[in-house]
Amino acid sequence: MLPTFVRATPDGTERGDFLALDLGGTNFRVLLVRVRNGKRRSVEMHNKIYSIPQDVMQGTGDELFDHIVHCIGDFLEYMGMKGASLPLGFTFSFPCHQKKLDQGILLKWTKGFKATGCEGEDVVQLLKDAIHRQEEFDLDVVAVVNDTVGTMMTCGYEDPQCEVGLIVGTGTNACYMEEMENVELVEGDEGRMCVNMEWGAFGDTGELDDFCTDFDHAVDNNSANPSKQRYEKMISGMYLGEIVRNVLLDFTSKGLLFRGRLSERLKTRGIFETRFLSQIESDRLALRQVRSILQHLGLTSSTCDDSILVKEVCTVVARRAAQLCGAGLAAVVDKIRENRSLPQLSITVGVDGTLYKLHPHFSSVMRETLRDLAPQCDVTLLQSEDGSGKGAALITAVACRIREAGQH
Repeated sequence: MLPTFVRATPDGTERGDFLALDLGGTNFRVLLVRVRNGKRRSVEMHNKIYSIPQDVMQGTGDELFDHIVHCIGDFLEYMGMKGASLPLGFTFSFPCHQKKLDQGILLKWTKGFKATGCEGEDVVQLLKDAIHRQEEFDLDVVAVVNDTVGTMMTCGYEDPQCEVGLIVGTGTNACYMEEMENVELVEGDEGRMCVNMEWGAFGDTGELDDFCTDFDHAVDNNSANPSKQRYEKMISGMYLGEIVRNVLLDFTSKGLLFRGRLSERLKTRGIFETRFLSQIESDRLALRQVRSILQHLGLTSSTCDDSILVKEVCTVVARRAAQLCGAGLAAVVDKIRENRSLPQLSITVGVDGTLYKLHPHFSSVMRETLRDLAPQCDVTLLQSEDGSGKGAALITAVACRIREAGQH
Protein backbone atom coordinates (compact mmCIF):
# COMPACT_ATOMS: atom_id res chain seq x y z
CA MET A 1 0.00 0.00 0.00
CA LEU A 2 1.10 3.56 -0.64
CA PRO A 3 0.88 6.66 1.58
CA THR A 4 -0.77 9.58 -0.25
CA PHE A 5 0.23 12.49 2.03
CA VAL A 6 -3.40 13.58 2.04
CA ARG A 7 -4.02 14.22 5.74
CA ALA A 8 -7.32 16.06 5.74
CA THR A 9 -10.69 15.96 4.00
CA PRO A 10 -12.38 19.26 2.94
CA ASP A 11 -13.78 21.45 5.75
CA GLY A 12 -15.82 23.81 3.57
CA THR A 13 -13.56 26.88 3.83
CA GLU A 14 -11.69 26.12 0.59
CA ARG A 15 -11.96 28.65 -2.25
CA GLY A 16 -10.31 29.64 -5.53
CA ASP A 17 -9.84 28.58 -9.16
CA PHE A 18 -7.99 25.32 -9.77
CA LEU A 19 -7.00 23.31 -12.78
CA ALA A 20 -7.27 19.55 -12.63
CA LEU A 21 -5.84 16.95 -14.93
CA ASP A 22 -7.33 13.48 -14.92
CA LEU A 23 -5.27 10.75 -16.57
CA GLY A 24 -6.22 7.15 -15.96
CA GLY A 25 -7.15 5.52 -19.23
CA THR A 26 -7.37 6.06 -22.96
CA ASN A 27 -9.22 9.35 -22.46
CA PHE A 28 -8.10 12.11 -20.19
CA ARG A 29 -9.72 15.33 -19.09
CA VAL A 30 -8.65 18.85 -18.32
CA LEU A 31 -10.91 20.67 -15.87
CA LEU A 32 -11.30 24.16 -14.48
CA VAL A 33 -12.84 23.94 -11.01
CA ARG A 34 -14.12 27.04 -9.23
CA VAL A 35 -14.56 26.46 -5.50
CA ARG A 36 -16.60 29.03 -3.56
CA ASN A 37 -17.08 29.04 0.21
CA GLY A 38 -19.34 30.96 2.61
CA LYS A 39 -23.11 30.52 2.92
CA ARG A 40 -23.48 29.22 -0.59
CA ARG A 41 -20.55 26.91 -1.02
CA SER A 42 -20.35 25.53 -4.49
CA VAL A 43 -18.09 23.77 -6.92
CA GLU A 44 -18.49 24.84 -10.54
CA MET A 45 -16.74 22.84 -13.22
CA HIS A 46 -15.84 23.13 -16.87
CA ASN A 47 -14.02 20.35 -18.65
CA LYS A 48 -12.97 18.94 -21.99
CA ILE A 49 -12.16 15.34 -22.85
CA TYR A 50 -9.15 14.48 -25.00
CA SER A 51 -8.13 11.09 -26.31
CA ILE A 52 -4.67 9.57 -26.15
CA PRO A 53 -3.84 7.77 -29.40
CA GLN A 54 -2.50 4.23 -29.07
CA ASP A 55 0.90 5.18 -30.53
CA VAL A 56 1.28 7.94 -27.91
CA MET A 57 0.31 5.56 -25.06
CA GLN A 58 3.04 3.23 -26.22
CA GLY A 59 5.59 5.76 -27.52
CA THR A 60 8.05 7.79 -25.44
CA GLY A 61 7.32 9.57 -22.17
CA ASP A 62 8.20 12.92 -23.77
CA GLU A 63 5.62 12.36 -26.51
CA LEU A 64 2.97 11.42 -23.95
CA PHE A 65 3.54 14.45 -21.72
CA ASP A 66 3.93 16.83 -24.69
CA HIS A 67 0.52 15.60 -25.90
CA ILE A 68 -0.98 16.24 -22.43
CA VAL A 69 0.48 19.76 -22.22
CA HIS A 70 -0.70 20.54 -25.75
CA CYS A 71 -4.23 19.60 -24.64
CA ILE A 72 -3.97 21.78 -21.49
CA GLY A 73 -2.99 24.68 -23.76
CA ASP A 74 -5.97 23.99 -25.99
CA PHE A 75 -8.28 23.92 -22.96
CA LEU A 76 -6.95 27.21 -21.53
CA GLU A 77 -7.51 28.83 -24.90
CA TYR A 78 -11.01 27.33 -25.09
CA MET A 79 -11.78 28.81 -21.64
CA GLY A 80 -10.36 32.20 -22.69
CA MET A 81 -7.56 31.87 -20.11
CA LYS A 82 -4.54 31.56 -22.39
CA GLY A 83 -1.31 32.00 -20.44
CA ALA A 84 -3.02 31.79 -17.02
CA SER A 85 -1.03 30.44 -14.09
CA LEU A 86 -3.16 28.35 -11.73
CA PRO A 87 -2.64 25.72 -9.02
CA LEU A 88 -3.03 22.28 -10.59
CA GLY A 89 -4.07 18.93 -9.16
CA PHE A 90 -2.99 15.91 -11.19
CA THR A 91 -5.12 12.77 -10.91
CA PHE A 92 -2.79 10.05 -12.09
CA SER A 93 -4.40 6.63 -11.72
CA PHE A 94 -1.34 4.43 -11.87
CA PRO A 95 0.72 2.99 -8.98
CA CYS A 96 3.00 5.74 -7.68
CA HIS A 97 5.38 5.97 -4.77
CA GLN A 98 4.89 9.30 -3.02
CA LYS A 99 7.27 10.96 -0.56
CA LYS A 100 5.24 14.16 -0.56
CA LEU A 101 1.99 15.49 -1.97
CA ASP A 102 3.51 17.02 -5.12
CA GLN A 103 5.71 14.13 -6.16
CA GLY A 104 4.76 10.74 -7.60
CA ILE A 105 7.30 8.19 -8.79
CA LEU A 106 5.60 5.90 -11.32
CA LEU A 107 6.19 2.32 -10.17
CA LYS A 108 4.75 0.62 -13.25
CA TRP A 109 2.34 1.34 -16.06
CA THR A 110 -0.97 -0.56 -16.05
CA LYS A 111 -4.10 -0.51 -18.27
CA GLY A 112 -2.27 -0.82 -21.59
CA PHE A 113 0.14 2.15 -21.18
CA LYS A 114 3.74 1.49 -22.13
CA ALA A 115 5.33 4.94 -22.69
CA THR A 116 9.09 4.61 -22.26
CA GLY A 117 11.24 6.59 -19.86
CA CYS A 118 8.47 7.09 -17.27
CA GLU A 119 8.70 4.16 -14.86
CA GLY A 120 10.90 5.15 -11.92
CA GLU A 121 10.45 8.84 -12.74
CA ASP A 122 8.49 11.60 -10.97
CA VAL A 123 5.41 12.26 -13.10
CA VAL A 124 5.12 15.82 -11.75
CA GLN A 125 8.63 16.53 -13.04
CA LEU A 126 7.79 14.95 -16.43
CA LEU A 127 4.73 17.23 -16.62
CA LYS A 128 6.74 20.33 -15.60
CA ASP A 129 9.46 19.51 -18.15
CA ALA A 130 6.84 19.27 -20.90
CA ILE A 131 5.30 22.59 -19.79
CA HIS A 132 8.74 24.23 -20.00
CA ARG A 133 9.40 22.73 -23.43
CA GLN A 134 6.27 24.40 -24.81
CA GLU A 135 6.79 27.69 -22.95
CA GLU A 136 3.17 28.78 -23.41
CA PHE A 137 2.01 28.91 -19.79
CA ASP A 138 3.16 28.10 -16.27
CA LEU A 139 1.35 25.98 -13.70
CA ASP A 140 1.87 25.36 -10.00
CA VAL A 141 1.55 21.57 -9.66
CA VAL A 142 0.39 21.20 -6.05
CA ALA A 143 -0.73 17.58 -5.77
CA VAL A 144 -0.53 14.19 -7.46
CA VAL A 145 -3.62 12.22 -6.61
CA ASN A 146 -4.82 8.70 -7.19
CA ASP A 147 -8.38 8.59 -8.55
CA THR A 148 -9.61 6.69 -5.48
CA VAL A 149 -8.42 9.55 -3.26
CA GLY A 150 -10.08 12.07 -5.56
CA THR A 151 -13.34 10.13 -5.29
CA MET A 152 -13.11 10.04 -1.49
CA MET A 153 -12.46 13.81 -1.37
CA THR A 154 -15.35 14.68 -3.69
CA CYS A 155 -17.79 12.63 -1.64
CA GLY A 156 -16.22 14.00 1.56
CA TYR A 157 -17.14 17.50 0.42
CA GLU A 158 -20.81 16.39 0.49
CA ASP A 159 -20.65 13.93 3.38
CA PRO A 160 -18.08 14.35 6.21
CA GLN A 161 -18.47 10.63 7.07
CA CYS A 162 -16.82 9.63 3.79
CA GLU A 163 -13.43 8.11 4.65
CA VAL A 164 -13.08 5.44 1.96
CA GLY A 165 -12.77 5.79 -1.82
CA LEU A 166 -13.49 2.96 -4.27
CA ILE A 167 -13.12 2.72 -8.04
CA VAL A 168 -14.71 -0.07 -10.05
CA GLY A 169 -14.23 0.78 -13.70
CA THR A 170 -11.57 -0.28 -16.22
CA GLY A 171 -9.48 -1.19 -13.17
CA THR A 172 -10.28 -1.34 -9.47
CA ASN A 173 -8.66 0.23 -6.42
CA ALA A 174 -9.52 1.61 -2.99
CA CYS A 175 -8.17 4.06 -0.42
CA TYR A 176 -9.10 4.82 3.19
CA MET A 177 -8.13 7.04 6.12
CA GLU A 178 -5.66 5.10 8.29
CA GLU A 179 -4.29 6.06 11.71
CA MET A 180 -0.81 7.59 11.30
CA GLU A 181 0.60 5.22 13.94
CA ASN A 182 -0.14 2.35 11.51
CA VAL A 183 1.45 4.04 8.47
CA GLU A 184 4.95 2.62 8.77
CA LEU A 185 6.36 4.38 5.72
CA VAL A 186 5.82 7.89 7.12
CA GLU A 187 7.25 9.50 10.26
CA GLY A 188 4.88 10.62 13.01
CA ASP A 189 1.98 9.06 14.91
CA GLU A 190 -0.46 11.94 15.09
CA GLY A 191 -3.72 12.06 13.17
CA ARG A 192 -4.61 10.14 10.02
CA MET A 193 -3.44 9.77 6.45
CA CYS A 194 -5.20 8.50 3.40
CA VAL A 195 -3.61 5.25 2.19
CA ASN A 196 -3.83 4.19 -1.46
CA MET A 197 -4.29 0.42 -1.16
CA GLU A 198 -3.45 -0.50 -4.77
CA TRP A 199 -5.74 -3.41 -3.97
CA GLY A 200 -5.85 -4.63 -7.58
CA ALA A 201 -2.47 -6.25 -6.82
CA PHE A 202 -3.94 -8.37 -4.00
CA GLY A 203 -3.44 -12.04 -4.84
CA ASP A 204 -0.08 -11.56 -6.58
CA THR A 205 1.51 -13.86 -4.00
CA GLY A 206 -1.11 -16.61 -4.19
CA GLU A 207 -3.85 -15.41 -1.81
CA LEU A 208 -6.54 -15.86 -4.46
CA ASP A 209 -5.37 -19.21 -5.86
CA ASP A 210 -8.25 -21.11 -4.22
CA PHE A 211 -10.76 -18.88 -6.04
CA CYS A 212 -9.14 -18.70 -9.48
CA THR A 213 -10.68 -20.81 -12.24
CA ASP A 214 -9.10 -22.05 -15.46
CA PHE A 215 -10.83 -19.11 -17.16
CA ASP A 216 -9.07 -16.64 -14.82
CA HIS A 217 -5.73 -18.29 -15.58
CA ALA A 218 -6.37 -18.04 -19.32
CA VAL A 219 -7.20 -14.31 -19.04
CA ASP A 220 -4.16 -13.72 -16.81
CA ASN A 221 -1.73 -15.62 -19.06
CA ASN A 222 -2.81 -13.65 -22.13
CA SER A 223 -2.79 -10.24 -20.43
CA ALA A 224 -0.12 -7.55 -20.76
CA ASN A 225 1.01 -8.26 -17.16
CA PRO A 226 0.76 -12.00 -16.37
CA SER A 227 0.51 -12.96 -12.66
CA LYS A 228 0.09 -9.29 -11.65
CA GLN A 229 -3.09 -7.46 -10.54
CA ARG A 230 -4.85 -10.75 -9.89
CA TYR A 231 -7.71 -9.29 -7.80
CA GLU A 232 -8.32 -6.59 -10.42
CA LYS A 233 -8.54 -9.25 -13.13
CA MET A 234 -11.43 -10.95 -11.31
CA ILE A 235 -13.38 -7.73 -10.72
CA SER A 236 -12.79 -4.91 -13.15
CA GLY A 237 -14.22 -3.88 -16.48
CA MET A 238 -11.06 -4.45 -18.45
CA TYR A 239 -11.28 -8.22 -17.83
CA LEU A 240 -14.87 -9.40 -17.18
CA GLY A 241 -15.81 -9.58 -20.86
CA GLU A 242 -12.68 -11.60 -21.51
CA ILE A 243 -13.57 -14.06 -18.71
CA VAL A 244 -17.02 -14.50 -20.29
CA ARG A 245 -15.48 -15.05 -23.72
CA ASN A 246 -13.22 -17.80 -22.34
CA VAL A 247 -16.22 -19.53 -20.71
CA LEU A 248 -18.14 -19.35 -24.01
CA LEU A 249 -15.18 -20.85 -25.92
CA ASP A 250 -14.99 -23.71 -23.42
CA PHE A 251 -18.74 -24.39 -23.53
CA THR A 252 -18.70 -24.35 -27.34
CA SER A 253 -15.79 -26.79 -27.51
CA LYS A 254 -17.79 -29.12 -25.24
CA GLY A 255 -20.80 -28.83 -27.53
CA LEU A 256 -22.93 -27.02 -24.93
CA LEU A 257 -23.30 -23.83 -26.98
CA PHE A 258 -23.81 -22.79 -30.61
CA ARG A 259 -24.09 -26.48 -31.66
CA GLY A 260 -20.35 -26.75 -31.01
CA ARG A 261 -19.52 -24.34 -33.85
CA LEU A 262 -17.18 -21.43 -33.08
CA SER A 263 -17.26 -18.15 -34.96
CA GLU A 264 -13.86 -16.70 -35.92
CA ARG A 265 -14.78 -13.46 -34.18
CA LEU A 266 -15.33 -15.15 -30.84
CA LYS A 267 -11.74 -16.41 -31.02
CA THR A 268 -10.53 -12.79 -31.01
CA ARG A 269 -9.19 -11.57 -27.66
CA GLY A 270 -11.12 -8.62 -26.24
CA ILE A 271 -14.04 -8.96 -28.68
CA PHE A 272 -16.57 -9.57 -25.90
CA GLU A 273 -16.70 -6.13 -24.30
CA THR A 274 -17.59 -5.64 -20.66
CA ARG A 275 -20.37 -3.23 -21.58
CA PHE A 276 -22.10 -6.25 -23.16
CA LEU A 277 -22.48 -7.69 -19.64
CA SER A 278 -24.35 -4.59 -18.49
CA GLN A 279 -26.49 -4.57 -21.65
CA ILE A 280 -27.32 -8.27 -21.42
CA GLU A 281 -28.27 -8.03 -17.75
CA SER A 282 -30.43 -4.93 -18.30
CA ASP A 283 -32.29 -6.83 -20.98
CA ARG A 284 -36.02 -6.95 -20.27
CA LEU A 285 -36.89 -7.65 -23.90
CA ALA A 286 -36.98 -11.42 -24.21
CA LEU A 287 -33.21 -11.76 -24.76
CA ARG A 288 -33.24 -9.39 -27.73
CA GLN A 289 -30.02 -7.70 -26.54
CA VAL A 290 -28.27 -11.06 -26.20
CA ARG A 291 -29.26 -12.04 -29.75
CA SER A 292 -28.02 -8.82 -31.32
CA ILE A 293 -24.69 -9.09 -29.43
CA LEU A 294 -24.25 -12.70 -30.53
CA GLN A 295 -24.95 -11.65 -34.12
CA HIS A 296 -22.34 -8.93 -33.78
CA LEU A 297 -19.94 -11.73 -32.75
CA GLY A 298 -20.73 -13.66 -35.94
CA LEU A 299 -22.95 -16.23 -34.20
CA THR A 300 -25.86 -15.75 -36.56
CA SER A 301 -27.54 -19.12 -36.02
CA SER A 302 -27.70 -19.00 -32.21
CA THR A 303 -30.82 -20.41 -30.55
CA CYS A 304 -32.97 -19.19 -27.69
CA ASP A 305 -31.26 -21.74 -25.40
CA ASP A 306 -27.89 -20.30 -26.41
CA SER A 307 -29.07 -16.84 -25.39
CA ILE A 308 -30.30 -18.05 -22.00
CA LEU A 309 -26.97 -19.75 -21.29
CA VAL A 310 -24.92 -16.73 -22.40
CA LYS A 311 -27.00 -14.51 -20.12
CA GLU A 312 -26.45 -16.91 -17.22
CA VAL A 313 -22.65 -16.85 -17.78
CA CYS A 314 -22.69 -13.04 -17.74
CA THR A 315 -24.74 -13.02 -14.52
CA VAL A 316 -22.40 -15.42 -12.72
CA VAL A 317 -19.19 -13.61 -13.76
CA ALA A 318 -20.54 -10.19 -12.74
CA ARG A 319 -21.99 -11.49 -9.47
CA ARG A 320 -18.68 -13.03 -8.46
CA ALA A 321 -16.90 -9.76 -9.28
CA ALA A 322 -19.31 -7.76 -7.11
CA GLN A 323 -18.99 -10.26 -4.24
CA LEU A 324 -15.18 -10.20 -4.36
CA CYS A 325 -15.27 -6.40 -4.40
CA GLY A 326 -17.74 -6.32 -1.49
CA ALA A 327 -15.53 -8.72 0.48
CA GLY A 328 -12.54 -6.43 0.07
CA LEU A 329 -14.58 -3.42 1.16
CA ALA A 330 -15.92 -5.31 4.19
CA ALA A 331 -12.34 -5.95 5.33
CA VAL A 332 -11.48 -2.24 4.97
CA VAL A 333 -14.46 -0.85 6.91
CA ASP A 334 -14.04 -3.44 9.64
CA LYS A 335 -10.37 -2.47 9.98
CA ILE A 336 -11.41 1.18 10.46
CA ARG A 337 -13.98 0.08 13.09
CA GLU A 338 -11.30 -1.92 14.96
CA ASN A 339 -8.81 0.98 14.70
CA ARG A 340 -11.31 3.17 16.52
CA SER A 341 -12.43 0.47 19.01
CA LEU A 342 -16.09 0.98 18.08
CA PRO A 343 -18.82 -1.64 18.62
CA GLN A 344 -20.63 -0.24 15.56
CA LEU A 345 -19.21 2.01 12.82
CA SER A 346 -21.18 4.31 10.58
CA ILE A 347 -19.18 5.20 7.45
CA THR A 348 -19.60 6.39 3.88
CA VAL A 349 -17.70 5.01 0.88
CA GLY A 350 -17.36 7.23 -2.18
CA VAL A 351 -17.62 5.11 -5.34
CA ASP A 352 -16.82 5.87 -8.96
CA GLY A 353 -16.26 3.88 -12.14
CA THR A 354 -18.26 2.82 -15.17
CA LEU A 355 -18.78 -0.81 -14.14
CA TYR A 356 -20.29 0.22 -10.80
CA LYS A 357 -22.44 2.90 -12.39
CA LEU A 358 -23.67 1.08 -15.49
CA HIS A 359 -24.11 -2.53 -14.40
CA PRO A 360 -27.70 -3.08 -13.19
CA HIS A 361 -26.90 -5.40 -10.24
CA PHE A 362 -23.28 -4.74 -9.26
CA SER A 363 -24.02 -2.27 -6.45
CA SER A 364 -26.84 -4.30 -4.90
CA VAL A 365 -24.74 -7.50 -4.80
CA MET A 366 -21.90 -5.50 -3.23
CA ARG A 367 -24.23 -4.12 -0.54
CA GLU A 368 -25.57 -7.61 0.21
CA THR A 369 -21.99 -8.92 0.60
CA LEU A 370 -21.06 -6.01 2.89
CA ARG A 371 -24.04 -6.71 5.15
CA ASP A 372 -23.06 -10.38 5.40
CA LEU A 373 -19.35 -9.88 6.02
CA ALA A 374 -19.25 -6.63 8.04
CA PRO A 375 -22.43 -6.71 10.16
CA GLN A 376 -20.97 -4.21 12.68
CA CYS A 377 -20.58 -1.52 10.02
CA ASP A 378 -23.38 0.62 8.60
CA VAL A 379 -21.99 1.46 5.18
CA THR A 380 -23.45 4.08 2.87
CA LEU A 381 -22.27 3.82 -0.74
CA LEU A 382 -22.26 7.33 -2.22
CA GLN A 383 -21.86 7.54 -5.98
CA SER A 384 -19.30 10.18 -6.78
CA GLU A 385 -20.20 12.73 -9.39
CA ASP A 386 -16.99 13.24 -11.24
CA GLY A 387 -14.75 12.13 -8.41
CA SER A 388 -11.39 12.04 -9.95
CA GLY A 389 -11.39 15.48 -11.58
CA LYS A 390 -13.23 17.45 -8.93
CA GLY A 391 -11.35 15.52 -6.21
CA ALA A 392 -7.95 16.53 -7.55
CA ALA A 393 -9.05 20.17 -7.44
CA LEU A 394 -10.41 19.78 -3.89
CA ILE A 395 -7.16 18.17 -2.68
CA THR A 396 -5.30 21.05 -4.30
CA ALA A 397 -7.71 23.46 -2.58
CA VAL A 398 -7.20 21.80 0.82
CA ALA A 399 -3.40 21.82 0.30
CA CYS A 400 -3.49 25.52 -0.65
CA ARG A 401 -5.65 26.25 2.43
CA ILE A 402 -3.17 24.43 4.71
CA ARG A 403 -0.18 26.08 2.98
CA GLU A 404 -1.69 29.54 3.46
CA ALA A 405 -2.51 28.80 7.10
CA GLY A 406 1.15 27.82 7.59
CA GLN A 407 2.34 31.12 6.10
CA HIS A 408 0.24 33.30 8.42
